[in-house]
Formats: sequence, C-alpha cells, structure tokens
Amino acid sequence: MDAGNGGSGQDGRQGQLIPSDAWEKPDMREALSKREISTVYRLLRQHGVSQRQIAAMTGQSQSEVSEILKGRQVMAYDVLTRISDGLGVARGYMGLAYDEATAIRVVGAAGGQQAEEDESVKRRRFLAHAAQVTMGAAVLGTESGNWSANPARTPAPGRIGMTDVRQVEAATRALRALDYQYGGGFCRDAVVAQLSWGQQMLESNGTELVKSRLFVALADLHSLAGWTSFDTGLMDSARGHFANALDLAKQGDNHPLVANVLYRMGRVYLHQDAPNDALKLFQLGQIAAQESGSELAVAVLCANEAWAYAMMGNHDQAAKLLGRTKDEFARADLANAESWVKFFNETDVYAMIGTVHTVLAQQDVTHTKYAIPALTRAVDTYDDDMARSKTFMLGALATNHLLDGDIDQGAKVGGKALDCAEGIKSARVRDRLKPLQIEAELRRNNADARELADRLSAFFAA
Repeated sequence: MDAGNGGSGQDGRQGQLIPSDAWEKPDMREALSKREISTVYRLLRQHGVSQRQIAAMTGQSQSEVSEILKGRQVMAYDVLTRISDGLGVARGYMGLAYDEATAIRVVGAAGGQQAEEDESVKRRRFLAHAAQVTMGAAVLGTESGNWSANPARTPAPGRIGMTDVRQVEAATRALRALDYQYGGGFCRDAVVAQLSWGQQMLESNGTELVKSRLFVALADLHSLAGWTSFDTGLMDSARGHFANALDLAKQGDNHPLVANVLYRMGRVYLHQDAPNDALKLFQLGQIAAQESGSELAVAVLCANEAWAYAMMGNHDQAAKLLGRTKDEFARADLANAESWVKFFNETDVYAMIGTVHTVLAQQDVTHTKYAIPALTRAVDTYDDDMARSKTFMLGALATNHLLDGDIDQGAKVGGKALDCAEGIKSARVRDRLKPLQIEAELRRNNADARELADRLSAFFAA
C-alpha cells in the first residue's frame, strides 16, 4: 500500500472502531513518533477499543497485545508496519514512510516458501550463495535463491559520472556514522530509501570505471542496509541485503568488501547462537581477505573466528586466533585501508579480545583476568560517536566484574552501560545486556546487584 494513504484503512473496520480524530491528538502523535506501541494501545483502550479488537486489527494474539500494554517494547520493523497498516495509521506518523514497491525491490519479497523455511535452512542457503560468490562454485549447495524481485521502477538517470557515485559513497558514510552512534533503528529507513535511489543508477549509462565503482558503492550501501536490518531484528531482510552486497562486491572485483560482508553476516549467526555456521562464513571471508592482500581484513576475520570458537567452547583455538589477530593488525597498513575496514582500529582489537574472553569467562571464570583489562582499555577509548559499541563493552565489563566477585564495581559499570543504552535504537543492545542481567539476578542478595537487576528489568520492560 502507499505509505501516505494508510489513514483510511482497507475495509472500514478501523473507522468504525477508532474515532477519526484519534490519530491527531497530541499525546497519540507523540507516542506514534516515538514508536511507543504500549502507549498507543493504552490510548486506544481509552477510546473504547478492546484488546481483542486491537489483536484482530494488528494480526497479533490477545496475549501479545496484553504484554505490549504491560510495557513490552516493539522494535522489529515488520511488526511495526503491520501494526501501522492494521490500525490504519499513516506510516509516516511512525517514521516508517517508504512505499511497498521500494521495500520489495530493495529488500526482496519474503513470501511463499522462503517465509516458511526453518532458520537453519535459510542459513544453509546463504552459505551456499556465499561460497558461490567467493569461490566461483557452490561448494555448499547449488541453490542460491532469489534475493530480490523486479517490480516497476522509477526511471533512472540517463547517464552517470563519478560525481554521482561519490554522492552515494558520501551518503553511506554519513548514514553509517548515525548507525554507530544511535543504532540501526534510527537510520535504517533512510538507508533503504538511499539504496532505492542508488540502485536506479545500475540502469544508467556510464564509463566502465564509473560502473565498477558504482557496484562497490552500492555493495557497501547494501551491507549497511543489512547491518541496520540486523540491528533492528530483521534477519531475513539482513540476509537479503548481504546477499545482494556480495553479488555487487564481486561484480566490482572488490575482495576486501566481500570479506567484510561475510564477516557481518557471520556476526548475525553468532547473534543467533549458530557459531558453526558463523565460522563457515568467517572462513570464506578469510579466503577473500587473503586474496585482497589486506592484513586488516584478515585481522577482522581472525578476531571473529576466535569469537565463534569461544562460543563453541574451544579455548585453544580462540586463543590462537586472538594471537593471529594481533599479529595481522600489527602488520596492517592502516593509513591506506579501505573505508569499510577502517573501523577496526586498536580500540576494536581490545574490544574483540575482551569480548572473546568474556564468552570464555562464562565457562571458566579465570578468563576475567584477560577480559577486564582489554574491555577497560576499549571503554576508555571509545567516544560518543561509537555509543553502541561502548554500551556493548560496558555491559561485558560489568558482567566480568560480577563474575570476578567485585559486585560494587560491576553494579557501577552496569549502571553506566544502561545510561549509554537509553539513547540507542538497537535490538542488539538488549540482547548483549542479557548476560549482565543473568549475573545480576544471581546476586540479588547483594543490595548493589539487586538495584542493578531491578534497573535492568525496567530497561527490558520499557
């Protein structure tokens, strides 16, 4: 449906249940703009709309509606759009305003058999596609799947030059900075809208040099769209964007970017507690990184392989790969590194060392002696432009202090993590703070730990 025509509804049910001026009330507009669905539902209840009616309009169960009314936050983009369309709210009121044709063309339709596939099947399909792109043969399977549909498009510019491509690159840099600072939920819609415009250039005329650079620029923008989708909990959209990014990076003959995309999709699988599948992607990424000759790209992949091995309980391999991370980073040409790998600086090396040892510390508490100094170094170096990463590291540092028996310091650092988290629109922040919540709850007999546990519970319920 057109985003601007959402206010009328599709069958008149909304008009019968919800007063026509309900969406224009200041308190309702404020709740919609902040995507505070619990407040929206409470205001609808005041207008006499029952939980059952809300559930029927939004396609949710009554128990889901009840949980949201009690404070459960809704962050997933697809759920927010379903709620918006079901209630008959203009998507623009919730900052969701780009049309369906754009969404389908840029992200790919998720209907039919693909939507019904088990997540493990989707992971295998992506691995097959990644292997085909990286190695030129589908060594893990033959089906790569269709990652995008082809509806009618807005006419593309007739001819493009390097200035047009540089504009795409500049937009990507600016949007990536917003993602780092405020989270994917803050800028994903803008990334997708920019991608819709950028992809039109693929149909334009231009020199071979311009088109090759355009492939790389759009691959990087697709990678950012995948990352912001991941950050907001949209796993299928993330997978589709990363698949398109791989194809375009390969067309642009850019091995470092292929490695980077594979690293990022591997991180999605780590987040899903699938370290075996993540490791396969990281290993494919190593092939591309080594072909590129970029020690920095190799270091990134080594660090993430160490993370995967730590999750699998393989302490020796994790330690070995952390050692190689340091060695490759020490040899890297940081000044001439490509833009999408420059993020991996000395601070990130310490952050990854601390992250890997945090995973290991939850299996063997002696690893806190390695995790705490590395995380402290990272936290002290991150600035406000990397607020999300700093929040992750503060949460991990607090967890280690609790594991180490220093409850006072753990509670203090945990409070700082929550302070940082409040301004970030990221589903991952919540997930990365869960280990801290578990450790705080285990120590409820301590007043500081109990206060931290209560504050974490309030954060998760908000």
